Amino acid sequence: MAKEYVNIRNIKFMLHEVLDLKALNSLPKFQDYDAEAYDMAIDAIKDIGDNHLFPIFTEMDKKKAYYDENEEVVKVHPGLQKAIKALGEGGWIGAYADYDLGGQQMPNLLLNSGRVIMHAANANAAAYTLLTDGASNLIRAFATKELHDEYVPKMMAGDWQGTMCLTEPQAGSSLSDVTTSATPNEDGSFNIKGQKIYISGGDYETTENIVHLTLARIDGAPAGTKGISLFVVPKYRKEAAQLVSNDVVTAGLYGKMGQKGYVAAHLMMGESEDCKGFLVGKPHNGLRYMFQMMNEARIGTGAMAAGTVSAAYHASLQYANERPQGRHPSNKDASQPQVLIIEHADVRRMLLFQKAIGEGSIALVQLCSLYSDLAENATGEAKENAHLLLELLTPVVKSFPSEWGNIAVSAGMQVLGGAGYTDDFPLEQYYRDIRVNAIYEGTTTIHGMDILGRKVMLQNGKALKLLMLEMKETIAKAQAVDGMQSYAAKLEDAAKTLHGTTLHLIDVARKHKPEVFLSDATLYLEFFGIVLVSWLWLKQGVVAQTAIANKAMGDDYLFYQGKVHTMKYYFEYELPKIQALRDRLLSGDKLTVDIESAFIN
Repeated sequence: MAKEYVNIRNIKFMLHEVLDLKALNSLPKFQDYDAEAYDMAIDAIKDIGDNHLFPIFTEMDKKKAYYDENEEVVKVHPGLQKAIKALGEGGWIGAYADYDLGGQQMPNLLLNSGRVIMHAANANAAAYTLLTDGASNLIRAFATKELHDEYVPKMMAGDWQGTMCLTEPQAGSSLSDVTTSATPNEDGSFNIKGQKIYISGGDYETTENIVHLTLARIDGAPAGTKGISLFVVPKYRKEAAQLVSNDVVTAGLYGKMGQKGYVAAHLMMGESEDCKGFLVGKPHNGLRYMFQMMNEARIGTGAMAAGTVSAAYHASLQYANERPQGRHPSNKDASQPQVLIIEHADVRRMLLFQKAIGEGSIALVQLCSLYSDLAENATGEAKENAHLLLELLTPVVKSFPSEWGNIAVSAGMQVLGGAGYTDDFPLEQYYRDIRVNAIYEGTTTIHGMDILGRKVMLQNGKALKLLMLEMKETIAKAQAVDGMQSYAAKLEDAAKTLHGTTLHLIDVARKHKPEVFLSDATLYLEFFGIVLVSWLWLKQGVVAQTAIANKAMGDDYLFYQGKVHTMKYYFEYELPKIQALRDRLLSGDKLTVDIESAFIN
C-alpha cells in the first residue's frame, strides 16, 4: 500500500498563492473563512482520510458490495458507515449550507478542495457523501420546510443516504423519455411507480434510510422534459412517528469493472402500489431543479477523478523511488549497481505526465469552485461574469480530469510494469475505478455537445470572451517574469488557435445541419481542455518562478521548482497536441456523418 495519496502543499498553494481568496473573504457569507480557517479545514479532512478512508480503500474493492439474496439486503464493507459518519460529524456533508440550516457556510472552493482529498483517500467511500450532499442541497433549495426538517438533518449527519434517480431502462441519458409515473393522492403525496437503474448509493443495510431524489411524470403531464417533476422518495417513510417500508425494492446490483465498494442499484418503485413520493417545488420543473444537483455532481466528479489521479501518481512515485532496475544507457558495466527507475528518463516522463494532469485537474476543480461561489454570492458584474465562466467550464471540469485521468493512471501502471497489473499494488484498482468518471453525470459526448452546441455561444460568446480576457491577464503577468516569456507566447498562440477554431465551427453551424456542426464536438472539448489547463499551469508557473526569484529555501524551493518543471513539461509535451485536433476540426471531411452504417458493421 502506498504511504501517501495527495500533496496537501499543492492544495494550499492553489488556495493561498494562486487563486484570489480575498474575493471570497469580502463576501458576507464567507467572512469567517480566513487563511487559518482554510488550513484547519484542509488538515481536518486529511486526518479523516488518513484514519477512516484510506485504510479501507483496497478492502472495499476486495470485499465488494453485493446483494444477499437470502437476507434480501445489500452488504457493504463494515467500515463504510463509520467513514460516512466521520465525514458527517466533521461537517463535510451539507457544508455549503448556512449556519442556521446546520451547515458550515463553507465556500465551495474549500469544500471541493476537501473532496479532492477524500476521493484521493478512497473514492469508493467518499462518493456516497457526494450524492447525499447534492440531494440535501436540492431539498434545501426547492422543497418545503416540512420536507427539509424531516430529511436534511439526518442526511447531513451521515445517518441517511441521498441519491439522484434519473436513468431508466428505456431512457438512458434521454431524460425526455422518462416514464416513471406519479399519481396524486388527497393528502398531497403521490403514488410513484417505475424503475430506476444505475443508482449510485441506491441501497445498503448499514444506513438507516435512503432518500431518493426521483424524476417522474405526474399523470397527464406534457410529453418530453417539460412534463418531468421532482420527488423525494424515501426507502422508508414516516408513519405514526415510525419508519415503515415505502415499497422501494432493490432488484439487484450491477457488477462493475471498478468502484466495487460503491453500490450501483436497480430499483423498483411501487411494485406493490405503496410507494409514496413528495413533490419538490412546482410540478413540471423537476429537470430544472435536478440540473442544480447534476452541475454540482459534475464538479464533484471532476474532483473524484482528480483525486484518483493524485493517489495513483503517489503510488507510482513511491514505487519509482524504491524499485532498482537497469542502468543508464551510457553505462554498459553489468557489475555496477542498478539505478532506481526514477533515474530513467522515460519513467520521469510518465511521472511528470501524471503530475501535470493530476495537479492541473485539481487546479481546474478549484477554479470552477471559486466561480461557483462568486456566481452564487457576489453581486453585479462579478456575479454575472462568474456565472458565465462556470457555465462555460462545467463540461470541461467534469471531462478533462476524467478522460485525461484514464491515461494518467494508465501511465502510473506502466511505471510499475508487470507489478502494476497485479493486485499486490493499488494501480490496477485505480485504473478500474477511474474509468467510470468519464461516464458519470453524462458521457463525454454529452459534454462535448454541451460546450460546443450551447456554452461557447452563451450571450453571443460573452463567456468565451471573458475566458480569453482571463488568459490575456495571465499572459501579461508571465511576460514580466524571467523565464516565463516563451511560455506566455505559447499560451497566447494556443488561445488564438482555440478562438479561431471556435469561430470557424460557429460558421459551420450557420451553414450546415447540427449533425455536421457537432460531429466532432468531443474533439473540440478535448482541444478546449488542453488549452484551458495550459493556462492554469502558466498561472502556477508564474507564482512558483516568482517565489524562486525571491529566494525560496528548503522544501519550498523544491516544491516551486517542481511546479515550474511540471509546467514546462505540459507546454512541451501536451499543449502541442492541439495542432492535430485543430487540423481535424478545421477539416471539411465529415467522414463520421457521411459514412453508411453498413460500412462499419
